Amino acid sequence: MAQAFDGIRIIDFTQVFAGPYAVMQLALLGAEVIKIEQPGTGDQTRGLMNASEDSSVSPSFLTMNVNKRSLTLNLKTPEGIDIAKRLVTSADVVVENFKAGTMDRMGLGWMALKAIKPDLIYCAISGYGQTGPKAGEAAYDGAIQAASGMMSQNGHPSTGPTRTGYMPVDMSTALNSAFSISAALFRRSATGSGQFIDMSMMDTAMVLQAAQLSNYLNQNQLNPLQGNASPTKQPTANVFPTADGFIQITALRQNQVEQLFSALSCESLLEDPRFETPKQRAEHPTPIAEIVADKLRTQNTAHWMNILPKSGVPAAEVRTLPEVLEDPQLAYRDVIESLSGDDDSRSIHVVKAGYRTDQDGPLVRSPSPNLGEHSEEILSELGLTSNAISELRKKGIV
Repeated sequence: MAQAFDGIRIIDFTQVFAGPYAVMQLALLGAEVIKIEQPGTGDQTRGLMNASEDSSVSPSFLTMNVNKRSLTLNLKTPEGIDIAKRLVTSADVVVENFKAGTMDRMGLGWMALKAIKPDLIYCAISGYGQTGPKAGEAAYDGAIQAASGMMSQNGHPSTGPTRTGYMPVDMSTALNSAFSISAALFRRSATGSGQFIDMSMMDTAMVLQAAQLSNYLNQNQLNPLQGNASPTKQPTANVFPTADGFIQITALRQNQVEQLFSALSCESLLEDPRFETPKQRAEHPTPIAEIVADKLRTQNTAHWMNILPKSGVPAAEVRTLPEVLEDPQLAYRDVIESLSGDDDSRSIHVVKAGYRTDQDGPLVRSPSPNLGEHSEEILSELGLTSNAISELRKKGIV
């Protein structure tokens, strides 16, 4: 049995979220990954969103870099660049997420590396792509949410636009990158040719909004700020308060609305000409929304979640992350995996992959590496002696 990317070697120059998680998806399926990090500091995510006193082990870093080996390498030195090029000669894929043009200036851009490895697959991840007037601009998830139009559709009219509390652009760019690299590897198996992949966070954000963009481009429709209301404008699709929490209901079809009204003991609403059809309900949303909210407030969330789904009403409790993690469904899905820490005194929890396979699926083989943990091992594989490696350390190159 073999995983999809057994035998594939990736040189990973990425940091933060999008790049590391993209490469990790391939590592979960067997790819060997050498992660290049700056001596002394490493991937900046090692210290981001970290409540621990140890700045080198942030949870974000630990969950986005499993199955990798870490080599510290000063890419501001000729010796560091030379080592990087030597690594590329044995690699299948290079992934980087510097600002556009940075790798070219270091002599590690696509054309330079293609010259020494003609069938190389090179994925450059950036905020706005490698070309165009914004190429080279720095970008983070929140900035792309704003610049792409996402925030203009997210928020309440009373409070204005808002970003999400998580990183949808980073994470979707990661999955988009992993897909494009996989496709390039498949293409290479058929043609023998390498490929340059220009991955843009902005482009990915546009893809995430494909339905909304299509509505605007083809019918000039724009979604205003509407809080938790459905873009369909149906008042029976929204987030409603209960006696102790909130429930998201998506009753769109006529039969679903009938079942909702029945479960709430307000079937008589359908006899009102204003509320008989989806079109009429969309034209008179406020009274329906108020009636549904008043009914739901009479009981707690557990009560309604025991009734609504059984009645055929699409409904979900608005849950916190601790509540989600108690869901027995997750135990069947293997989305999250627990690993023992280095000293076996604590567990490391890794968010793995969003799918399962019947065999040879995503597998965590090793935890995220300590900074430079494998430097000597990797350099020895390149043929460097212990004395040569010691000299590199003295010079601050590794």
